Amino acid sequence: MIARVLLLVIALVLPITANSHALDPGYLSLSEQESDNWQIFFRKPDVQNAPMALSAGLPNNCVSNPPKDTFDGKAWISSWTVNCPGGITGQTVTIEGLQYTQTDTLLRVLPLMGLPLTKRLTAQEHQFAIPETFSSLQVFWNYLTLGFDHILEGLDHLLFVFALLVLVQTPRRLFGAVTAFTLAHSITLGLASFGLLNIPGPPVEAVIALSITFLALEILKQDPGKPTLTQRAPWVVAFSFGLLHGLGFAGALSEIGLPDGDIPLALLAFNVGVELGQLSFVTVVLAAYYIVSKILPQLSGAYRDPYSVATKSMGYAIGFVSLYWLMQRVVGFPIFAT
Repeated sequence: MIARVLLLVIALVLPITANSHALDPGYLSLSEQESDNWQIFFRKPDVQNAPMALSAGLPNNCVSNPPKDTFDGKAWISSWTVNCPGGITGQTVTIEGLQYTQTDTLLRVLPLMGLPLTKRLTAQEHQFAIPETFSSLQVFWNYLTLGFDHILEGLDHLLFVFALLVLVQTPRRLFGAVTAFTLAHSITLGLASFGLLNIPGPPVEAVIALSITFLALEILKQDPGKPTLTQRAPWVVAFSFGLLHGLGFAGALSEIGLPDGDIPLALLAFNVGVELGQLSFVTVVLAAYYIVSKILPQLSGAYRDPYSVATKSMGYAIGFVSLYWLMQRVVGFPIFAT
């Protein structure tokens, strides 16, 4: 009975959180056009058909007159030019209102001379004093945290990993599957980041949702006498779909941008951050399962029984959410949006 109640809660909660990613971050770009003149691009997340209450607090020496925001179908954007006598090095950029939100904003500074800078601003740190350049350690740390946050906010990637955990219950085989998934998305992330692989984002996102649907079906059709493809060769399935998930990571990284002088370092750091986030998620899930199995051993038994209500409910819940994402992403294809 307890297992049924818990799985009913999961089935109800998952559709409510059915957006594949948490609230999209804001984005503020300062691109130097000529001496003291900067092109500003500001993207604000959409909140109930209105821009989030954020404003770009540019350096005090910048003469700014931002235009009204326009909606591009996903977020609210504005672009304008400012004059900043004396430059912006050492000056402070602030995202006003960010301290009252639960999202973040990526700040991108592109000077004519010197390396581009990328900084993640949060509710706890919504101001940033622009340095002359970032050290290699700062670049590594910034992109590591960006990768870590991206995987933990990407519910579709996490749901895929969770479904793998449900299907592959032998530690050795589970380790092999996670390793294969890691290797695969590292390959496509690197190829896409260096411009050697270019696939449009919408189809990739749709197939990522389809990969979760595939695992949901594998959960539902489990039979101890007839192992599913994922149970027979978990590393093959994980590697194959990991290639697609890597393209999804590359799409997010392309929006952030890579520093021209530190592309390999930033790419490595982002990938390490993704892996740390993924391993953190797996550790939390396994630790929670261990604790619950000690307190409620009957729930542990239900989880390992492919015919139990708990297992079937989990499969249906995962399948329902993934199909919702799939339909949402297919409808969002440009061919349907026009």
